Amino acid sequence: MKIVSDKKQIAVLIDPDKTDSNQLQKTIEAANKAGVDFFLVGGSLLLKNNLEETILTLKKHTKKKVYLFPGNPSQISNKADGILLLSLISGRNADLLIGNHVQAAPLLKQSKLHIIPTGYMLIDSGTPTTVSYISNTQPIPAHKPEIAACTALAGEQLGLQFIYLEAGSGAQNAVSQETIKAVRKMIKIPLIVGGGIRSAAQIETAFKAGADIVVIGTAIENDVEFLNKIKSMDL
Repeated sequence: MKIVSDKKQIAVLIDPDKTDSNQLQKTIEAANKAGVDFFLVGGSLLLKNNLEETILTLKKHTKKKVYLFPGNPSQISNKADGILLLSLISGRNADLLIGNHVQAAPLLKQSKLHIIPTGYMLIDSGTPTTVSYISNTQPIPAHKPEIAACTALAGEQLGLQFIYLEAGSGAQNAVSQETIKAVRKMIKIPLIVGGGIRSAAQIETAFKAGADIVVIGTAIENDVEFLNKIKSMDL
């Protein structure tokens, strides 16, 4: 099972805390019509304890794959198809580099989840975000693309299979074209970009800069009709 292909892809990120059953149904329907490629499920905080319910609703109403996007080791469910096993390589918090992974390892070994080791990198978005606060790490400065590029390269050399550049949920600014280009030039593995993307033009910019996958989250939470704007995009 793979989530990469020869074409550019769009993923929809579902935060179970930020959606209800009615909104989720509308999002799934719109995503199916828009032809998105897969779903991610997870968040920095899950207060509603409805992770599995959200996954099961997705599995019931779409044929697209559903991957976990875990904020902590408790966000593991066999109901999903796979998991982005995130290592926060942009920070120096040992728990998010390896500590949480040790806790999750036995559960993942027993599961049937497709495990995708992913280098997770926070890029400064112009405002503090939930993920930077919860992770207790500083994002890479937006005007230092060379730091992002070398960090991504180190992740690739460590054997990570994906690099995920993250501006953060509700980011003021998306990851810049310069940063995406710098990282793309440095690595060969697939590149995911998310956070702060609110328009079709920003999606196109990310793809042209070198992103293989663009993740949309907050824009859809605010307006599910946003998905209609990407139907006609030539990916």
